Amino acid sequence: MARRKGTARTLGVAVAVIVSLVAWGAKQLNSTQPAQPATTTQSQSQPGDYQKLAALDYHSGASPVITVNGDHAQLNMTDWAGPRIIYGNLDHLNRTTTNVGYLNRQTLIHSAGRPSQYFEPTGWHNRYTVIDGKRVNRQNRGHLIAYTLSGNLSVDGHYQAGALGSSDNPKNLATQTEFANQVLMQPYEEQVRQALEDGAKVIYRVTTVFRGNDLMPRGYWLQAISDGGLDFNVYIFNVQSDIRYDYATGRSVVDHSISVPEQ
Repeated sequence: MARRKGTARTLGVAVAVIVSLVAWGAKQLNSTQPAQPATTTQSQSQPGDYQKLAALDYHSGASPVITVNGDHAQLNMTDWAGPRIIYGNLDHLNRTTTNVGYLNRQTLIHSAGRPSQYFEPTGWHNRYTVIDGKRVNRQNRGHLIAYTLSGNLSVDGHYQAGALGSSDNPKNLATQTEFANQVLMQPYEEQVRQALEDGAKVIYRVTTVFRGNDLMPRGYWLQAISDGGLDFNVYIFNVQSDIRYDYATGRSVVDHSISVPEQ
């Protein structure tokens, strides 16, 4: 009987040792795994400049473009690692966030026409309106990074000859006014395009700025830097003359009191 008690006691000690080793191993394994990021809303995860921009209201007749950080990009050219694009994930409302392009001459393409887009971004309620005898498109599917600057890159942002992965990419399209897209944003895209033509490497970062749970961006925040002297940091209000937008939904009405000057 004493022998059986001794055997049981030995077995119990062995089991305790094994359990302790397993627990220790699990703790060590967990300590080597990268911490998982907490789930946050877009506004919670963005820096202070984003919050300040999101709080701005556009006033009729004012400049639709303002500079940020003295018009100097908050980017570091030594971070260039391309050619590629890092597409930010859509947030909890399926809104675009931030895309960063590491671009060079390989990503620059010329296109006679715009490829078709079918994806409908959040806040999409496009309508054509005749204003002063002119047919006006109230909304565009606005690319964060223009497809002509990001050619030969796949939908995942990796180099792939002939690919146009940024064109109809949900992570690269947001609801933008026709004026902001085709007039206000193009001069900055042209600066990036010219830098690429000149053989420079460019980091181009574009963030769509939303207020709260709005479905249509209040604006586009553009930053670019190159190894050839390109350097800008601007915020473009997502506005258009004669149209008032409800950014919460993306719907709009004609309002002739809204005047947006060209830059």
